[in-house]
Amino acid sequence: MYAVIRSGGKQERVAEGDRVRLELLGQPVGSEVALEPVLVVDDGGSVHATAGELAGVTVMGRVLGEELGPKINAMTYKAKTNQRRRWGHRQRYSTVEILSIATR
Repeated sequence: MYAVIRSGGKQERVAEGDRVRLELLGQPVGSEVALEPVLVVDDGGSVHATAGELAGVTVMGRVLGEELGPKINAMTYKAKTNQRRRWGHRQRYSTVEILSIATR
């Protein structure tokens, strides 16, 4: 069984037991979160794809921790004016283990 969920403006295909990296959820480690199925849920025999069918589906996960993404370095430079600026960014993610995908 798998589902396509939405989290942080992005979509992710998940199955039970998967560990996925989602944008920071702001939940403490060990807490359970309900994720929103958005596109399709396949439970082996039938596919749930309409909004009415997806309303009866729940995807539960447990927050395992936080991690950092890759470092992104950037720089701007204007010639002949000695104008330079460097900056970097490192995105924070929540690691979530998918506990169950249940249909009613």
